[in-house]
Amino acid sequence: MKIIIAGAGDVGFHLAQLLSYENQDIVVIDTNQDVLDYAATHLDVLTLRGDASSIDMLKEAEADRANLLLAVTTSENTNLVTAILAKKMGTAKTIARVQSRDYLEDASKQLFRELGIDTLISPRQLAAREIQRLVDQCSFSDVFEFENGKMSLVGLTVEEGSPLVNLQLSDWNKVHPNLATRPIAVLRGYQTILPRGNTVLRRKDHVYFITNRSDAGSLEHSLGKEKVKIRNVMIVGGSGLAFDTAKLLEADYKITLVEADKNRCKYMAEYLERTLIINGEPSNIDLLEEEGLSHMDAFIALTPNSETNIITSLTAKNHGVYKTIAQVENKEYVHISQDIGVDSLINKKLIAANNIFRFIRKGQIEAITSLNGVDAEIIEFIVHKANQLTKKPIKDLHFPETAIIGGVIRGEDSLLPSGDIQLQLGDRVIVFALPEAIGKVERLFR
Repeated sequence: MKIIIAGAGDVGFHLAQLLSYENQDIVVIDTNQDVLDYAATHLDVLTLRGDASSIDMLKEAEADRANLLLAVTTSENTNLVTAILAKKMGTAKTIARVQSRDYLEDASKQLFRELGIDTLISPRQLAAREIQRLVDQCSFSDVFEFENGKMSLVGLTVEEGSPLVNLQLSDWNKVHPNLATRPIAVLRGYQTILPRGNTVLRRKDHVYFITNRSDAGSLEHSLGKEKVKIRNVMIVGGSGLAFDTAKLLEADYKITLVEADKNRCKYMAEYLERTLIINGEPSNIDLLEEEGLSHMDAFIALTPNSETNIITSLTAKNHGVYKTIAQVENKEYVHISQDIGVDSLINKKLIAANNIFRFIRKGQIEAITSLNGVDAEIIEFIVHKANQLTKKPIKDLHFPETAIIGGVIRGEDSLLPSGDIQLQLGDRVIVFALPEAIGKVERLFR
């Protein structure tokens, strides 16, 4: 598969890094020779220096025979022009990174499709929606929804005193016979464990469950999680992500936002209707205390500095704030998220990559996600034709040992399948797969 990536910045490099593991034919275009040199020395990619929106540059990158173009520079206009030109030159599928919220309206997306852009991606909007889910379901460190919440993947850390400590997973259904949930992955330090019946959970394990909509609340109760009603939320940082997050949350929560730049505060005050804007330094703990830090239910740190976000979130935790969320850029922080002490970490690059990855994977894929620090993928496949998948029970499909089917969405029903269930046309199948199993799983669903 030939892929052109326009932009070698944070998002572009991260995508190139992930895709290079897939043995794809990748060309990276950027105007900055330094970032191209870094990409060339760290990844198996071809780099070209120049303006990706130039016809000559796209010709040199062979856009006429490309399967996919990802326009992810920091310039929205460059991305749009690049994607439109590439499509006209023969690229099969084009994806452009944008920031403007109005571009993501249905009417706007249809207009851009007519111009030649198949998909618009806003890492900022995707991250804001993930933060919204994490605040709405505050007991969990991770929340990923399938089919508008018909099934959810949720994560939590096994803490001292939790009923999960020393629990053998074969006893899970005995302890909770009426609960439609299933452990689907365990992260222990840097080790990803595919849960089996003889797996015993330990303190500090990070466990991911698949559950349906109606049992998410029951899962919280069963795990000894107190149901907390979030009312007051403090956001530090005035970035675009902070603005989008406040815009999503202010209808349901009382928001206080702290930003150091006075002009940025004026702008946000003009467009945010219910958010209290405070002009001040987000790292000034005395200021945060004066603005009611101890009375907050949730604290969201979205400054450009990862360390500031982590430190202020830990401070908020020490002040009794129930839910803390921090934006981080360094992937190593994500890997040790369950040990840092912050409830949830957000990384826009990973979120954008998850959303884009479904266009690279083989088979009918509706959604894909990777979990913080977990060396595996959760993929939602669609059974789109009658083959061995629909002719045999799951237990007879020769599914890879390092992959499991976590759930099946069949119409309005959400199923946690046993080995005897037989898949049907139109089923949406949620699969957890370690890297070595992904190729075989894709072939099954192709």
